[in-house]
Amino acid sequence: MIFKEPIDIKIPDGKLTFHEGFFDLKESQVLQSRLIETIEWSQDEVIVYGKKHKIPRLNAWYGEEGKAMTYSGLTLEPKPWTEELIQIKQRIEKTTGYTFNSCLLNYYRDGKDGMGWHQDNEKELGKNPVIASITFGETRPFQLKHISNKELKKIDIPLTSGSLLIMAGETQHYWKHQIPKTTRTLNPRLNLTFRKII
Repeated sequence: MIFKEPIDIKIPDGKLTFHEGFFDLKESQVLQSRLIETIEWSQDEVIVYGKKHKIPRLNAWYGEEGKAMTYSGLTLEPKPWTEELIQIKQRIEKTTGYTFNSCLLNYYRDGKDGMGWHQDNEKELGKNPVIASITFGETRPFQLKHISNKELKKIDIPLTSGSLLIMAGETQHYWKHQIPKTTRTLNPRLNLTFRKII
């Protein structure tokens, strides 16, 4: 059940659509617990400026066979879809009309876990990729900044539990985004980004 109508967040050089309450509170709590229990989580290492670093969160890559993704010197081979991931994927596809064949899951255990500024512009995603981002658990700020137009203010979207954010159009070419770390005490948060590997 969707409690609120989707909102188009107006940005130049991109397209953002936000569905708050895409999953209700009870559904979100059940799915969060099931995903924490059933997903094969790992803490991978990536290469940044020639040095290996453990990423500050747990992650996992699921999807159709053969739909691997490579970033920062790390290649992720997909694990088979779980029942919960198929359920979430089908809900998104039915509502948005987009289709997806893979999903990156990130498990932010507390405020010390985060994700720095980046673009989802890997070659496997093709031109103008559509990314569907689902959040379960703690609300964290999702921040975006334009890569060249410094006059544009940073955008801050609080991603609440059960919310869906669709990034489409040229967003990944012109905008970077991040989940900043914080010293505040926070509960766990799961984020699922559904993608289409070509």
